[in-house]
Amino acid sequence: MAQKNLKKGIFITFEGPEGCGKSTHARLLYDFLRKRSYSCLLTREPGGTKAGEAIRQILLHSDGVKMSDLTELFLFEAARSQIVGELIRPNLAKGSIVICDRFSDATICYQGYAGGVDIKAIEKLNAVATGGLKPELTILLDVDTVTGLARAKAKGIDRMEAKELAYHKRVRAGYLKLARQYPGRIKVIKVEGTIGETQAVVRREVERVVQRYQRAG
Repeated sequence: MAQKNLKKGIFITFEGPEGCGKSTHARLLYDFLRKRSYSCLLTREPGGTKAGEAIRQILLHSDGVKMSDLTELFLFEAARSQIVGELIRPNLAKGSIVICDRFSDATICYQGYAGGVDIKAIEKLNAVATGGLKPELTILLDVDTVTGLARAKAKGIDRMEAKELAYHKRVRAGYLKLARQYPGRIKVIKVEGTIGETQAVVRREVERVVQRYQRAG
């Protein structure tokens, strides 16, 4: 089957509190779009590049290392700058669909709403790190905080997941606030029922966006 060409690249991000299943659904969407002959890239934040993966190790798997929310912010932005320049923009320029597991919204919710770093300062740093790049669509998978953390911790715990329950409740509240602020871009999907049922809703939202950029013929 011939590869389908789009009018332009499409940037899709997955966001949500811990244990929402975003990595699973990002992978399922990637496989679905590939089978439909779209050129796709699946990546993650922090990570995706050699520099980003090294930063990911520091942020998530540095046992006994203490760092402030501001320190976290600068590390996330450094990884973001690298992935945008090295992977995301080049693939968008080729007309691909780029799917990213977390992006700049995560920094606003984790280091901002949960960590207390000034939101406007984060927005400015996000703009610098991304060169103003924003997703065409953000899938926000929403799950109860206690339920989500239990799911996440069942698979092993990282540095961010180990933070107190109140922190994670602020993360979720921050995401829902962003969704109310940007309803055209951020689509909230409640994580209910089976993985297949949730993925079906994800695909419907994505297909609405892809259709807008589909070439005729």
